[in-house]
Amino acid sequence: MESPPSDESGVFLEKPESTTATKGNDITFVAKVDSNSFPRKPTLKWFKGKWLDLSSKAGKHMQFKETYDRNTKIYTFEMIIIKVVDGDAGGYRCEIPSKAKDKPHCCYFDIAVQAVEEEQEDNILEAFKRSGGGDEDAGELDFSVLLKKRAKKKRVVEAEVDVWDILKKAKACDYEKIAFQYGITDLRGMLKRLKELKKLEAGSSDVFLRKLESEYSQEKGQKITMSVEVADPNANVRWLKNGQEIKPSSKYVLESVGNVRSLTINKCSLSDDAVYECVVDEEKCFTELVVNEPPVTITKLLDDVHTVVGEKVEFEVEVSEEGATVQWMKDGEELNRETAGSKYRFKKDGKRHILIINEATKEDIGMYYAKTTGGESKAELEVEDAELQVLQSIADLTVKSAEQAVFKCEVSDEKVTGKWFKDGVEVTASDRIKISHIGRTHKLTIDDVKQADAGDYTFVPDGHAISLSAKLNFLEIKIEYKPRQDPPKIHLDTGAGGNKNAITVVAGNKLRLDVEISGEPEPTVCWKRGEQEISESEGRVRVEKRKGLCSFVIDGALKSDEGPYSITVTNPAGDDHADLFVRVVDVPEPPLNVRCTSVGEDFAVVTWDAPPYDGGVPIKGYLLEKKKVSSNHWTKLNFDIYESTTYEAKKMIDGVLYEMRVFAVNGIGVSEGSASSAPFMPIAPTSEPTRLQVDDVTDSTCALKWRPPEKIGAGGIEGYIIEYCIEGSDQWVQANEAPVEKNQYRVKGLPVGEKILFRVVAVNQAGRSPPAVLGQPVTIREIVESPKIRVPRHLRSKLITRVGEKINLLIPFQGKPRPVVTWFKDGMPLEDRSVGIRNSELDSILFIRTAERAHSGVYTLHVQIENTSDSADIHIQVVDKPGPPIAVRVTDVWGFNAALEWKPPKDDGNCEILGYTIEKADMKTKEWFTVYEHNRRPSCTVSDLIMGNEYSFRVYSENICGLSEDPGPSKNTAFISKADLGYNPRPYKEMDMSRSPKFTAPLVDRTVVAGYTAAISCSVRGDPRPKIVWMKNNMIIGEDPKFLMQNNQGVLTLRIRKPSLFDGGRYSCRAINALGQDEVECKLEVRVVQEKEEIKAK
Repeated sequence: MESPPSDESGVFLEKPESTTATKGNDITFVAKVDSNSFPRKPTLKWFKGKWLDLSSKAGKHMQFKETYDRNTKIYTFEMIIIKVVDGDAGGYRCEIPSKAKDKPHCCYFDIAVQAVEEEQEDNILEAFKRSGGGDEDAGELDFSVLLKKRAKKKRVVEAEVDVWDILKKAKACDYEKIAFQYGITDLRGMLKRLKELKKLEAGSSDVFLRKLESEYSQEKGQKITMSVEVADPNANVRWLKNGQEIKPSSKYVLESVGNVRSLTINKCSLSDDAVYECVVDEEKCFTELVVNEPPVTITKLLDDVHTVVGEKVEFEVEVSEEGATVQWMKDGEELNRETAGSKYRFKKDGKRHILIINEATKEDIGMYYAKTTGGESKAELEVEDAELQVLQSIADLTVKSAEQAVFKCEVSDEKVTGKWFKDGVEVTASDRIKISHIGRTHKLTIDDVKQADAGDYTFVPDGHAISLSAKLNFLEIKIEYKPRQDPPKIHLDTGAGGNKNAITVVAGNKLRLDVEISGEPEPTVCWKRGEQEISESEGRVRVEKRKGLCSFVIDGALKSDEGPYSITVTNPAGDDHADLFVRVVDVPEPPLNVRCTSVGEDFAVVTWDAPPYDGGVPIKGYLLEKKKVSSNHWTKLNFDIYESTTYEAKKMIDGVLYEMRVFAVNGIGVSEGSASSAPFMPIAPTSEPTRLQVDDVTDSTCALKWRPPEKIGAGGIEGYIIEYCIEGSDQWVQANEAPVEKNQYRVKGLPVGEKILFRVVAVNQAGRSPPAVLGQPVTIREIVESPKIRVPRHLRSKLITRVGEKINLLIPFQGKPRPVVTWFKDGMPLEDRSVGIRNSELDSILFIRTAERAHSGVYTLHVQIENTSDSADIHIQVVDKPGPPIAVRVTDVWGFNAALEWKPPKDDGNCEILGYTIEKADMKTKEWFTVYEHNRRPSCTVSDLIMGNEYSFRVYSENICGLSEDPGPSKNTAFISKADLGYNPRPYKEMDMSRSPKFTAPLVDRTVVAGYTAAISCSVRGDPRPKIVWMKNNMIIGEDPKFLMQNNQGVLTLRIRKPSLFDGGRYSCRAINALGQDEVECKLEVRVVQEKEEIKAK
């Protein structure tokens, strides 16, 4: 077993030393650590043995303290043991983690406990003490006091600890320490047997050539492989998880390639966070797998929703991991299944999480949040009253006398009712006029149309500011008796309007114009567009004829169909001619050049150009939509038509990229959406800079400094603009051409003696922030300030550094105008070229690239302005490792001991000698073993030497830099001669354990059910073992088979088999021995449970 690494880095400035403590006294161990060796605060742990962390034992017996000296930057750690007991003896260590996790900084020390000679053997019972401060029965028995009453015996290695296995794995330099730890005094015999064991294992090697790492770490859902390398390629390996053997599966893959055995875990989960071990025969190696759960992030953000009352709303968010938990909130209040009721529904689909609002109301307006462990997303819900949509409008009708006229329209809400009007007068139902409402369809039916029915008809939905109008044209047929030669006549009626011969048709619709023609004989009809005649073909534009009527038809009107048309009729009696103009109207083209002209914190101003073609009908207004760049969902900004070409969009989120598009609306309908605008981000100017103050003033300049604004926002800060003006004027002058990024600026070129006002403005994409203005004007003139040196706190005490390290001292000072700086060493001007000096207006730097011991001394910094000056001393001590001790010699040898003496080294390394390390070596093996560390005195006694061996010694000196490079060898040796040694152990006096019986747990009153076996119990102690007597109602219970009496290590139990009502009463237990007796009792009540059938019968 390899020993833990010792501290060779010099981290410990003072280490705890091995000591012998007197039992019952307090003892303190101190460790001092240099914090300059660590990037952050060091953590020191105290251990006993190899594994016992003493922090878990902190309390009345063991206390820990920690202090920090800011001047020296040294941490002091203390361990205090209150009233030392024999159990405190053993090996200890203190440990500080290092950057290399497997090589911490450690130092070791031992505690030996010596007893105080007291006459307490007569009262041996006092040795039986219990831990804790309660009564005599509280806590656990502590027999440690008895240890001092016994004579010391040779420690025997217990069978449970395989010392030989420990020795086989240990280094040779640790054999003596292990032998001392386990009480082996025959070191020569131990080495002989260890050599024989190694011979038996000759030719064989360790089972594991490469073991598992101490710890593995992997993210949840990822794959990890753990592998070992074994010496025998045919060895069988078993893998265990928390002590349970792992079987091969799709989750766990076991592989064997040559000497390598590996375990692969696919898709690690939190249940895989466990301790794993690899077992080959009886050899094992362990590791721990730590499964880290990555934070759940939001991959698809929420989208704003703009809807109407009664509509279903869905907020959808997508996260990075399936099965993750998403918290839904509305305006800061959590939404869950318990509190949401039937209003909200929560849906999960893989990585998608959906919040569903069944029927939106205006109470649902607000900001909704979806939160995970790795982020959150928010979206706004806007709910407006539903706008009634016209699915089918009423159309103009032309009917003849006695025919039926039907006006029909369809709206989006089937619950909406309405009224019909004729020329502004409400229409009432009658036998001839019928009004119906079926679903979303409203009808007005007029039977047997008369001349008086002609007029304008309007349908007005209740509660909505819209109306639908159409015209009923009455076509009257008159029969006139004329001569057979009747000239032709065109009866053309194109409907109401300023131009009677103009016909308007919506693009894509069908135009059918029925023209009544009269004349005898039947006239010939000719339709023309311009000069081109339109034939009676079956094409899209055609003419249909029948007796007395000619129809002009255009299927699917196009823009190209617009133009002048004419109809000419002729017969022998004459001719007639009519001109008309067909106008094709359509929805407008999309608006152009949609762009964002300005933004704010939560709004953006958007403008666009009108569409190049309005569809032949004037533009009524525009509809706008927005969306986040990261989303595909468009949200309406307005339900009512907006007439201007500039719109201010509100309720936008600061720092989010948006796109906009615009729809044009005319009397025909809504155009297609425009091209999306370039992405833009709502941002706001920052708040004003804070804590503006004057840093310095000269005869022509002024230095200002300030803090960033409290509110910055997503736009960030591009820089600052500094402006100034003379007091009494309102003309502000910009001091810097381009914005400055730093939070300080020196304004130059100021007039001497003037009072100047200053202000600072933060600038970003959204513009200038409000200015931060100095409260008082500044007079521009040179300020004389006495020099003063501000020595850093760590330089106020002596600065100790090692040879070869660099020294860099920065000493700030103040004073105006710029002081004159001079350095001195030991009272003389500093002229050493190896010492560099750099001076500025505010500080002076002294630096030495490679420190030498000659650089030690007192350095004085002197600053002077005119007749005033200031100075400061800095003590620098450059230290090195000391030289070896001198005149090391063995002064005396007796028994198994040897006395050594030596003189301190000639070169102490320019600092105090902290101690000495003594090593010994057998002249036969020439192997060196450490005997003492941190020995303070220049002498020591080496004990436990082996009889018949000759020893040589060497001593290292130690200071704060560490041990000396070379040791001081002893001039003579110590030979341990053989002698007749006898050991007479002291007689052992047995302890009298006799005591009268006493019950430690009494009997307890009980109520039992008849027919079910019952038991009562108590516990008693006493020596000699007391006789137990059970009694019922003061009568001794004999060998009654109904009662079973048991005694298990002092726990007494009386079992009663199927008790009845007669078994109730008072039971007592009496314990009797030669020293006395004790008795406890209880009451036993037997209860009968009646059957349910009997209860029902009663």
